Amino acid sequence: MFRALYDWVLRMAHHRHALRTLAVVSFAESSFFPIPPDAMVIPMVIARRDQAFLIAGICTVFSVLGGMFGYAIGYFLLESVGAWVIELYHMQDKIGQFQTMYGEYGAAIILLKGLTPIPFKLVTIASGIAHFNFPLFVLLATITRGFRFFLIAALLKRFGAPVQAFIEERLNLFAWGFLILVVGGFVAVAYL
Repeated sequence: MFRALYDWVLRMAHHRHALRTLAVVSFAESSFFPIPPDAMVIPMVIARRDQAFLIAGICTVFSVLGGMFGYAIGYFLLESVGAWVIELYHMQDKIGQFQTMYGEYGAAIILLKGLTPIPFKLVTIASGIAHFNFPLFVLLATITRGFRFFLIAALLKRFGAPVQAFIEERLNLFAWGFLILVVGGFVAVAYL
């Protein structure tokens, strides 16, 4: 299952709509979609190391734009869309605590959680709910998401061939590890 998906993403990295698809996934992940763009970024950079920084740049820009949409969901649509997303991720009991933490640690929360497997959409929506300073939110989101995606791109550009061989030899292990990180991020938010 993972081999077919991995091979498909590698092939799609050369498709004329690959960067547009990455942009859509990056935008959606920061506001409502559950799968992080890393699932596309890593194989795309491996397949197109010559475009590593373009891929990271597109991912960063659209992740921040999606984050702005997530912020708007929390700020303007809490009672409708925001409540649905919060309920979907079983965050009803945690959102008040999260808002309180924003009063003291908002900038650190955005910076740190933007680097982790904790779903960034929860950070963006919570930032809107907490009415966190919007220009500062955009700046911090750009820093944290840019750092994450450009670091991945730089490492894969530099060490791409050996990393590709290493990943392909252990594809199932990496795929299960990635799924565990994603699920673990949701669990950490819901129960910690």
